[in-house]
Amino acid sequence: MKMTLKAVFRSAIVAMVALATAVPAMADEVVTVDYTQNWIGFMNVFDRNTDGTPGGFQFGSGWGFNDLTAEFVGDELILGPNTIGDPDPFWYIGGGAPGAQGNKFMDANAFVQVTDGLSGMNVTFEGVVNDNTFTTAHVGSIFIRDFAPDFSTFNEVSTAITPGDFSITLATDAGAGRHVQYGFNVQGENVWVTDVGAFGTAAIRAVPEPASAMVLGLIGVGLVTRRRRG
Repeated sequence: MKMTLKAVFRSAIVAMVALATAVPAMADEVVTVDYTQNWIGFMNVFDRNTDGTPGGFQFGSGWGFNDLTAEFVGDELILGPNTIGDPDPFWYIGGGAPGAQGNKFMDANAFVQVTDGLSGMNVTFEGVVNDNTFTTAHVGSIFIRDFAPDFSTFNEVSTAITPGDFSITLATDAGAGRHVQYGFNVQGENVWVTDVGAFGTAAIRAVPEPASAMVLGLIGVGLVTRRRRG
C-alpha cells in the first residue's frame, strides 16, 4: 500500500512527538558566585620547569579556601597567585624571601561541591568578572566539573577568566553519588607573600538581580535629571 506524502509527514510528526514524550527533558539549574555557600580549596602541586610550565606532579590535597589565595570581600571574590610562607628550597629557588623565584607550579581550585543534588541536570554557572590583572605568570579559568563517586573520572566545561559576564553550562550525569563542582582555577608559580601585588588578581561576583539592576538604573536616571536641573 502506497502512502501519500501528507501521510508520511503525519507519521513522522507522530513519531517525533512520541519520542519527545518518552524521553523526559533534563532539568535546568543556575548557580552563581554566592559568598554564603561553602567554598572549598584544593591544590595540585607540580615541579616548575624553567620556562614556567608544569613539570612532574608532586601531590594534590585539600587546602583552606583562603590559602589558595582566595577571599570574599563583601560579595566579590578576589583570586590571587598562590603564596606559601615556608622558606624551604622545595618551594622557592634558593629559599623563600622577598623577590625569591617560586620553585613549584601551583594548580589552585576554589569551588562549591554538590553531591547528587545537581546530577542529571543542565547546570549553568554564571557571574561577572569585574577585573583580571593577572600577568603572564598566572592564568585563571572558570569551570563546572562532574565527578564519578570515587573521583576517578570527570566531565568538564571551562572558560577563561575574562572581564565581563560569563555563563557556562554542563549536562551532568544522572548517576547516583556523583559530585558536581563549580568554581575557579588559578595556575602558575608560587609567589612570596610580599611580592603578590606585582602578579595581579581577578575580581568576580554574581550577576546582579534584575530588581537591583533596575534600582541602579533608576538611580542613574535620577542623577542625570538632577544634573540637568542644576
